Amino acid sequence: MASWLNNAIFYEIYPQSFNDSNGDGIGDFQGIIDKLQYVRDLGCNAIWINPCFDSSFYDAGYDVRDYYTAAERYGSNADLQRLFERAHELGMHVLLDLVPGHSAVDNPWFLESGKDERNAWTDRYIWRPMTQSPNLNSPYESIRGFLGGIAERPDAAAVNCFSTQACLNYGFGTVTEDWQFAADSPEAVQGRLLIQDIMDFWLGLGADGFRVDMAGSLVKEDPDHYWTKLLWQQVRAHLDETYPEAVLVSEWGDPEEALHAGFDMDFLLHFGPSHYLDLFRENPYFSAGSSEATGSAETAETEHDGERSECDGAGSSGCDGAGSSGCDSNGNSVVDGDNPNCNNDNVGNASGDIKAFVDTYTAMLASTAGTPGYICIPSGNHDMIRMRDTLTTDEMKLAFTFLLTMPGCPFIYYGDEIGMRYMHGLKSKEGGYERTGSRTPMQWSCATNAGFSAARPDDLYLPIDADSERPNVASQTGRSDSLLETVRALNTLRLAHPALQADGGIEFLYAEDHAYPLVYARSSEAGEAERDATDGERSETAHETSCETPCETCSKINREAGGERIVVAINPSNTDASCTLPSDYVKLLSGGLAQEISQEPAEKPTQEPTEKPTLLSIGNPARFDGTQLHVPARSATILPC
Repeated sequence: MASWLNNAIFYEIYPQSFNDSNGDGIGDFQGIIDKLQYVRDLGCNAIWINPCFDSSFYDAGYDVRDYYTAAERYGSNADLQRLFERAHELGMHVLLDLVPGHSAVDNPWFLESGKDERNAWTDRYIWRPMTQSPNLNSPYESIRGFLGGIAERPDAAAVNCFSTQACLNYGFGTVTEDWQFAADSPEAVQGRLLIQDIMDFWLGLGADGFRVDMAGSLVKEDPDHYWTKLLWQQVRAHLDETYPEAVLVSEWGDPEEALHAGFDMDFLLHFGPSHYLDLFRENPYFSAGSSEATGSAETAETEHDGERSECDGAGSSGCDGAGSSGCDSNGNSVVDGDNPNCNNDNVGNASGDIKAFVDTYTAMLASTAGTPGYICIPSGNHDMIRMRDTLTTDEMKLAFTFLLTMPGCPFIYYGDEIGMRYMHGLKSKEGGYERTGSRTPMQWSCATNAGFSAARPDDLYLPIDADSERPNVASQTGRSDSLLETVRALNTLRLAHPALQADGGIEFLYAEDHAYPLVYARSSEAGEAERDATDGERSETAHETSCETPCETCSKINREAGGERIVVAINPSNTDASCTLPSDYVKLLSGGLAQEISQEPAEKPTQEPTEKPTLLSIGNPARFDGTQLHVPARSATILPC
């Protein structure tokens, strides 16, 4: 696995909405290049760019027409290569979005495959014979439907999400018809070789890896994903020989399957078994700090949020129940608005259950312990309602504290760091449907078009948030109480502490059913730096073990040696909360002043309890009294042990 992933913090860029450098109303590669320094200064050292290959744009680039050519509206292959180079100069890495499961129906490969005469592309797609009275519905769970009447050959083509997305052929795990190719057939193997060739092409130009769309859907009728996992293991083996530092992150939504398939990372998503929606969107645990009296995000913003834009503050749009539609990794339709979270009555509802998430997450960690891969938690993505629709910006600070102190690699969706809002009521753009409202232009400043573009407003890819109180980067930069600066501070802290990074261990100290606070410990073990230390360094390390209350010297030595423990305590509710911690953390958090745990405890502590210094706090800091950890309402505290 790539060595750079351990401290990676990703930033997802939707290219058409990020930054327009030439005034045509659509973001482009040069616009991304111009803002790479901003992303780096935010603390993100890696980016994922949504599809940017030549496309029909019926599904915003997830319908590729030419896998070897950049979309003209973003720039040329040479422009994309310059983006790679500039990112590398800044110490950053770039993942491209690869869509291997289907192509556009006007892709030349598909047009060749549809010809009546056999050719090199005849079997590169999935076709079934047409009948005189065709039924184009699909009896297969892994195929959305069939498209007929568009080819010379007397067959209908299988499609994935949209009718414009023809399934490439990776075979069937279970063959039941004579037109189906087995997953290990020569025809299906050619599909895998095509993926490898596309990857090699872009890696050779400087890309650092790929986010793979619908990664679990390639082999059809493969119920246990045996053949699909084997395919990706073979792709990974190829990359290990050719580009060993190349990274693969899957849109699978099931880390146990994806990481065993050879992916370096898998997302927790709005589909799959993870309880991800319980965090930020569906009766979200982190929304409990809102106004319970009114259930209104806007009211909560006024009462609890210090976030005010120089363009007149940062208000809130209501939540009207719109959702986010798309396909999951297996090609099934997903609409996150089908969940009841998108309802103002849920904002401030303390019914969020963190325990279900923690139990599932812990089980996922155990089931993937034999793999080198990571479980990754995103703030959102282009397929979800934005986090800001169900959380106030003050609540987002607590959510980001969680997101940026968890194991694996965090992903920040562009604009979430300033609290950009989901735009309700927009007309669908390029197959976005309900997802369109999460894809509006980045808000850089109070200037025309929020600094996104110099184009006429009618020419913009999507409308700018028209609210004069919309958040923007310029207004929040340098303001310590802003969401942007909070995210920057959390990123800085993560990069400075190995325990908070991807490889760090995690132990949940308090995560109970419908209860607060949430408390967990991150840790890193002493590594080669300690074992290979000089005699002088060893004597300094000995100082740490004899120091009753660890000092800054101790912390510095510990970090350099790779060994440290950090406790994170978060309470999103409106009420102060307390919890009892495991005994081994009692002495750690009280700085050696709490009495030893024994079978015959003393009647009272021998010394008054003291508060630990904090690495970072939002709201009032947590306090440990020698017995319990007290976490104030609407607060987060990060403590060294």
